[in-house]
Amino acid sequence: MKIDTLILGPLSTNCYIVYLEGSDQALVIDPAAEPDRILAALDGKKAAAVLLTHGHFDHTGALSAFADTPIYIHPADDIMLSDGYWSLADGFRDRTPRPAATGFVQEGMKLRLADLDIRVMHLPGHTLGSVAYAIGDVLFTGDTLFQGSYGRTDFPGGDFDALSRSLRRLLQSEKNWIVCPGHGEPTNILTEREHYRL
Repeated sequence: MKIDTLILGPLSTNCYIVYLEGSDQALVIDPAAEPDRILAALDGKKAAAVLLTHGHFDHTGALSAFADTPIYIHPADDIMLSDGYWSLADGFRDRTPRPAATGFVQEGMKLRLADLDIRVMHLPGHTLGSVAYAIGDVLFTGDTLFQGSYGRTDFPGGDFDALSRSLRRLLQSEKNWIVCPGHGEPTNILTEREHYRL
């Protein structure tokens, strides 16, 4: 599995392009901004789907470039694609329209897209509908877990107690996931476990 990381937009959000070597299809996880850069990075591959870890504006800014592509989000965050208060877009004067989601993910759901097997983990706390996508040994955590830190909970829909439960679930996992977060550098579960008292 290949993972190309683009750092995009005003908040340096990580957008991931995930694909199998030799495949003509790829997944786009969190198309944050700068659609031309994302399309160039696809390098002729077809975007089989867009996977959103949550609905905040800084993770969806280039979504309109994929209006004809299946777009997946947790239903609890669906409102963020049309409401600037919930997505935080209003505070940044971001008026870029976002297309509607075409599919909804739930805890435990298994998807097969771009010849990749994906498992969904619902990890509320940063937002009501925050999820992580497990693909092979890699976990795309959005803004739930970062290298040495975790997501804020002082935005609409944030819940520190829920985030604490989500973090505990991740950090007590027997699997040492490679973590690709929504911002910052990659890490892994064993390394992050050292930062927390569970």
